[in-house]
Amino acid sequence: MSVKQPELRRYLVDVDTVSTQQIFTDVLVIGAGIAGLFSALEAAKTSNVTLISKDKLEMSNTWYAQGGIASVLNRDDTIEKHVNDTIKTGCGLCNKKIVELVISKGPELIGELLALGTQFDLEDDGSVSTTLEAGHSKSRVAHAHGDSTGKWIAGALIDRLKEHPNINYIENFFAIDLITNSEQRCLGVIGNHEKFGREIIWAPSTILATGGAGILYRETTNPNIATGDGMAMAYRAGAVLRDMEFMQFHPTTLYIAGASRVLMTEALRGEGATLLDSNGYRFMFDYNSAGELAPRDIVSRSILEQMRKTDSTHVYLDVRHFEDGHFQKRFPFIGEICKSFDIDPQKDLIPVRPSAHYMIGGVKTDENAKTNLAGLWACGEVASTGLHGANRLASNSLLEGLVFGKIAADAAVKNSNAKAKSLVNRKIFYNVKRSSRSRLDTEDVRNSLRALMWRNVGITRAQESLSECSEIILFWQRYVMDKIFDSPDGWECQNMLAIALLMAEAAQQRLESRGVHHRDDYPNLDEACLPKHIEQLRPDCV
Repeated sequence: MSVKQPELRRYLVDVDTVSTQQIFTDVLVIGAGIAGLFSALEAAKTSNVTLISKDKLEMSNTWYAQGGIASVLNRDDTIEKHVNDTIKTGCGLCNKKIVELVISKGPELIGELLALGTQFDLEDDGSVSTTLEAGHSKSRVAHAHGDSTGKWIAGALIDRLKEHPNINYIENFFAIDLITNSEQRCLGVIGNHEKFGREIIWAPSTILATGGAGILYRETTNPNIATGDGMAMAYRAGAVLRDMEFMQFHPTTLYIAGASRVLMTEALRGEGATLLDSNGYRFMFDYNSAGELAPRDIVSRSILEQMRKTDSTHVYLDVRHFEDGHFQKRFPFIGEICKSFDIDPQKDLIPVRPSAHYMIGGVKTDENAKTNLAGLWACGEVASTGLHGANRLASNSLLEGLVFGKIAADAAVKNSNAKAKSLVNRKIFYNVKRSSRSRLDTEDVRNSLRALMWRNVGITRAQESLSECSEIILFWQRYVMDKIFDSPDGWECQNMLAIALLMAEAAQQRLESRGVHHRDDYPNLDEACLPKHIEQLRPDCV
């Protein structure tokens, strides 16, 4: 059965700029992860900034990041080595110019985080302590309070943001759609405040930093807010999305039936944890000479295959050989999580399995974080910068958020001049056609979609299952995308359906296996596979 694709609306809700409450700002930042927070602080040095977050400021993928932030901090390491590790892991799709740009900025920005109050773990001589993670040839991952790095970085940035006189931050504000004029210039956002209802925020410069889309999968490390909203609203506005087939799966998340998945950081394996199957067999060297320190895509697929071979729902992390007290000292957060499930890592194996973790694809940007829409920049996980290629090197994402957060802020400030400001506050009226079709239960659709994406657009893929996935999503879209919702649950469901379809379609177009994208029917990397990057733009914007 072939299902016709429903008409794509420009906006999810009615837009009437005359009757809607309005806010004005020089620079608008959407999102409160490391990229959004850092860009807001940078822009606020010279401009008035409004930052909006979908939930509390603390609710972001950054806050839950355990492993750390990669940077060249030791004498035996070099920028060139970090660049080479990044490019090798990216499986031929990294933009070398972007990689060199990001990696070269690392040491300086670690210094800025220290100055802003981030409490990195330090050596006795006062230098920043580092650890080794998979894919890295040197120990270069800085961490804070053991395995709570993201929380301490975000916490320091949030403290600085809250006290800054030039920043107005608004929590519990759901950004529904970017507002654009007839010249495809972004003028701000229409959204919904938890208390005050529908509002429009006008801005000559908008920075999109809304994070990823892990909640599209049943198994994920991401918090519930990661529903791909920024990518979806950018797509509706006419922005180019790139490499949407590349979702990275983290190999090791705690597997307790019925409980939410919790990340078991890469640093565990970097410090010597081994992987055992249900028979107690250490299997990783059967798949790759680097064993547990192979890149994430290889470890994830290897775990999945070993689970199939042993007819098991999970494998195990083994840290029982760690020196007494080291695990609890180095990984206190994971220790508390294990304790809550009556697991003693010094005596017990830790059950783990892969989960969706990081969206490599996203809104296409250039070296200045600029999108194809005037007035719109993107940074962090929502963006496709060219750094990660087809597979992200562990702990490079926080660094990318810092580098491009700063770049986006500098460019946005320069754009917020008198001419740009005169373009905002235009009269825009958009009326959504009312639908007579039946309404599906959005919670049921979300749960079914997440299960479908895990099965069909997961760690391994094939044409038949991808095609089936697209067909099912299109069916759901017919009964969901034509509706007008008045709450985040409905808007999130529409965004998830939009992004899931784009991901499934991109995965069908890449007829090879590269990085995190593995096709059972095209199992080999094909250097002749074209296009090298798959770009998607709404049809009426071509």
